[in-house]
Amino acid sequence: MTATATATGASIAGASVAGAAPLPGTAKAAAGPAARVRRALDEALDSGAPGAVCGIIQHGRGYVAGAGRLRARGGHAVEPDGRTVFQLGSIGKTLTATALARAVHAGTTRLDTPLTLPARFPVPHKGGRRITLADLATHSSGLPSLPPNLFTGADPYDPYAHYTLDDLAHGLAKTELATVPGKTYAYSNLGFGLLGQALAFDDVDAMLRRRVTGPLRLRDTRTTLTADMAARKAVGHLEGKPVPDWRDPVLSGAGTSMYSTADDMLRYLGAQLHPERSPFGDAIELTQRPRFTAGEGLRLGLGWHLSPLPGGRTMTWHNGGTGGFSSCAAFSRASGTAVVMMVNTASEETEEAARPVDALTTKLLRELDAA
Repeated sequence: MTATATATGASIAGASVAGAAPLPGTAKAAAGPAARVRRALDEALDSGAPGAVCGIIQHGRGYVAGAGRLRARGGHAVEPDGRTVFQLGSIGKTLTATALARAVHAGTTRLDTPLTLPARFPVPHKGGRRITLADLATHSSGLPSLPPNLFTGADPYDPYAHYTLDDLAHGLAKTELATVPGKTYAYSNLGFGLLGQALAFDDVDAMLRRRVTGPLRLRDTRTTLTADMAARKAVGHLEGKPVPDWRDPVLSGAGTSMYSTADDMLRYLGAQLHPERSPFGDAIELTQRPRFTAGEGLRLGLGWHLSPLPGGRTMTWHNGGTGGFSSCAAFSRASGTAVVMMVNTASEETEEAARPVDALTTKLLRELDAA
């Protein structure tokens, strides 16, 4: 198996944590939640992850723990924790969707605005229907998962790094929509990459820091490592071997090259549970509002996926993966619970089973939701 560019999509078989408030990190938690987190970490290691970090929010408090051994700078073996840096993958799409929601509430765009790019980037259409920003944010644009020319000259272990804006222009000229926009769910990294470019052409990463991660105080959630982040970063693995991080200068709105930590993701999930305490609650609420039904048991907000929990509650979630990392985040507004898990190995779902990180995250959320 070699790394692919399909950053994982939607299939999925302390002190108060609220909005941008400081996260308690490894504050002591009740034995029940701590024991559940430890069991999930043990199962993650048993599934083949060199290292894993899991964080939860329950009863307004956050708890983070790590397991395994990671090689830090200088070759020392250290146990991962809430500040360990992982590549985030497609959970980053929810950040791009939040930037879209902020622009909508600011009145600078609308969800039904057609996708518009500079003239040299031809936007495909089908059936007389143009792709809208809402179509991109709900994976209903009809676009393929990836540009048709992405793999030309690509390094299989870093498949987006070579791709330029010129390549994107040529790729869009060859892109055909599989379905009429707004009709069918089909997960698309290309779609979210274009959404990022539509919001801030050739300035996507800075835009996300300015509009989303900065105001929420997600200091370690970014596409470029600082020196401090590099010293805390886990090494990604594929089939037990170290692999390079993904870099993506063009389609980063899809989350393909985003980094983060469990501490940052718990702070982010705290804002999802309590939008009213965040700097832009209306925009967060908009991202969680169901807009598109993908099939039985799956609806889409903007970026977020929504699935039913036992008892009629809703699990809002997204997962992520790059060539050497896997992640999953899920929460239940009704019970005030949230879970994030990050591991430094790539994995893929099969017809029989979800990826281990996805299965463990959703299992733990269900347990906490029912507690």
